[in-house]
Amino acid sequence: MLVSLLVLAVVSFAFDPTIYVSAGVGEPDTLDIHQAYDTVSGEVIYNVYESLIAYKGSSLTEFEPRLATQVPSVKNGLIRDGGKTYVFPIRKGVKFHNGATLTPEDVEYSFERGLLYDPAGGPMWMLWNAIFGVNSLNEMIQKYVGKPVSEVFKDGEPLPEYKDKIVQMYKEVIDPAIEVEGDNVVFRLARPYGPFLTIMAHTVGWSAVLDKETSIKMGLWDGKPDTWWKYRNIAKEKSPLYAIAIGTGPYRLVEWDRTNRKVVLEAFKDYWRGEPRLKKVILLTVSEWGTRKLMLEKGDADDIAVVLEYLDQIRGNKDIQIIDNIPSMSVTVVGFSWSVSPNSKYIGSGKWDGNGMPPDFFSNINARKAISYVINYDAVIRDVLKGYGTRIPAALPNGLLGFDPTLPLYKFNLTEARKALEKAWDGKALKIGLKFTIAYNTGNLMRQRIAEMIKTYLEMIAPGKIKVDIAALNWPSYLDAMRKAELPMPIFNWLADFPDPDNFIFTFYHSAGTYAPRQGDNFKKFVSTPRKELGGKSLDELIEMARNSSDPEERAKLYVQIQKFAIDNYISIPVYQPVGVRAQRAWVKGWYPNPMRPGNDYFELYKQQ
Repeated sequence: MLVSLLVLAVVSFAFDPTIYVSAGVGEPDTLDIHQAYDTVSGEVIYNVYESLIAYKGSSLTEFEPRLATQVPSVKNGLIRDGGKTYVFPIRKGVKFHNGATLTPEDVEYSFERGLLYDPAGGPMWMLWNAIFGVNSLNEMIQKYVGKPVSEVFKDGEPLPEYKDKIVQMYKEVIDPAIEVEGDNVVFRLARPYGPFLTIMAHTVGWSAVLDKETSIKMGLWDGKPDTWWKYRNIAKEKSPLYAIAIGTGPYRLVEWDRTNRKVVLEAFKDYWRGEPRLKKVILLTVSEWGTRKLMLEKGDADDIAVVLEYLDQIRGNKDIQIIDNIPSMSVTVVGFSWSVSPNSKYIGSGKWDGNGMPPDFFSNINARKAISYVINYDAVIRDVLKGYGTRIPAALPNGLLGFDPTLPLYKFNLTEARKALEKAWDGKALKIGLKFTIAYNTGNLMRQRIAEMIKTYLEMIAPGKIKVDIAALNWPSYLDAMRKAELPMPIFNWLADFPDPDNFIFTFYHSAGTYAPRQGDNFKKFVSTPRKELGGKSLDELIEMARNSSDPEERAKLYVQIQKFAIDNYISIPVYQPVGVRAQRAWVKGWYPNPMRPGNDYFELYKQQ
């Protein structure tokens, strides 16, 4: 899940135990539960919707019921057929925010709608893989029909010769996999999949539950087997759920003011676990650190997004509590688009003329290698993070299976950076010149500092030849530019969707991973091509072998091999694994850490002086 770390007139609030104000640096990208794939959207969804089960407190291995009355296990008989069947008894008497009553049919509809919608760059790949063993709806279509999607559909409609087959695919493959049986919803997996419950427990979208009847009335999939393709991969802003949220969670959405960058949630009085103590939650986007700091000091905000570089400015204030050394399951990585969109405004002319960057510049290993040498990793951790970060050799955080601290770390070395540029594209960057832009999301000082560092050192080793501009974009614009492969050097922050190495390795290094479209067709070709150094297999194949193995030792060995290949080929540049820090008013109570959670669990929070 993508992470955002964000001026408006500051409204002054006297202490009120019923109102909570959080000042962050991001704003939601979308509220469609099956497209949202960032932490800012996720925080809203987490508090408005619910899943069948949830993580228990801070644990990553224990679960508790939510919309299901039991957590499936072999012991209670709700995991069957050797781990291929999961039975979820659905809770009765639960109300949606519109007054409708939750039914098992709502659950079935929600999961099927998500799978059939499957927006590009969205989170539904997890459920496609967990349930069906494929990575996307498109892959399932090709597998079932025997033809690529481009040959099956024209202008969004299946060609006449394939229509019956497409309807049949839903009836024979998708619908039987998620079925209502009495008061239960039964999931039938194509093969045992160990992390299934961890995916189901993450209430940030893909496992949340919609009101079927209301969803159909709003214009979502009508539930029919012969129409589903009309609702496939709809553009973000055209989704009926883009700015609307109707869940069963403790809070209901009252307002998303996109002009003033404010979200307002109100306590749901009929919430089945009881009415929340906080009656109103206000989520503000406040880009400027000084403004956020002042809000926290005055008590106008109950928590704020922290800039670690300036953390000492709020230490020692008796009214502010700093919680540090919070475990994280995330990584910050400098990525590359190996095939930048020719429509990108971030590569200048797009040519070797001294006023731009060719779209395929970073498909050259030495171009990527040069960037690895111009990041002063120790300075980032020491000066920008104030020590709240650790080096990692690849895009896999410490704490997960396959992490190997003996793998080599990239080094800061400007002499080697210039040597790499001399080898890249016959040294054209040094002879002709290079111009491009690095973007970051407004208010994210960590991304900004990394971008500035790369700019400074590239221009230092090639004065007058290399020109790097820095652009600040609001969070939705930053996400859109990444998704369209317009950013030549996106800076990724990835928070785990589920605590398994596959969630990182697949995301960063597979041709069907979340970041693959942002890294371009040249990247996809590279990782899907068999290679001698990988025993005649492609990196994709190794990732799939590791994903599908049930032997932890075998998986660990494969993940080390995958990381070694990624490091040797400079696929992306891991900068650090963050250590969490939280700043809140001392009157805030009930907060607890969980590295899977995107933001606050407002149901558990309360204020007390």
